[in-house]
Amino acid sequence: MRVVFALRQRLLTLIAFAAVVLLLAACGNSGIVGKWRMSGIENQTIWEFSSNGSVQVGDIPGRYKFGDQDRIKIETPFSTAVYLVKISSDQLVLQEPGGSKLEFTRIKEAQQ
Repeated sequence: MRVVFALRQRLLTLIAFAAVVLLLAACGNSGIVGKWRMSGIENQTIWEFSSNGSVQVGDIPGRYKFGDQDRIKIETPFSTAVYLVKISSDQLVLQEPGGSKLEFTRIKEAQQ
C-alpha cells in the first residue's frame, strides 16, 4: 500500500512539474502577440501574430510555432522559414541562422 501511495505521489509531482514548465514556456512567448511593422520604413507590410498560433503577413495567412533555442518557425502557403527570435519590449528581431535580420517595431493601437 505504501509503495502505491509513493508512486502516485511521484506521478502527481511529475505531472505538476510538467504543467508548470509548459505554462512558463507559453507565457514567455506571448510577447510576440500583436501587430509589427519593419523598423525604419513607414509603409511596410504589417505582420500580425495571434495568440492561437496564426500569423498574418500583409494579406498572407500563416502559422507560427516556437521551438527550442529561441527559434520560431513561420509557415505560409508559399514558404516556411525558421528564425532566431528576440523580443524586447516593443522591438522584435527575426534573424535567419547565419543570415539576414528583420527588425520590427510594435504597432500601438493609436498608430493604426
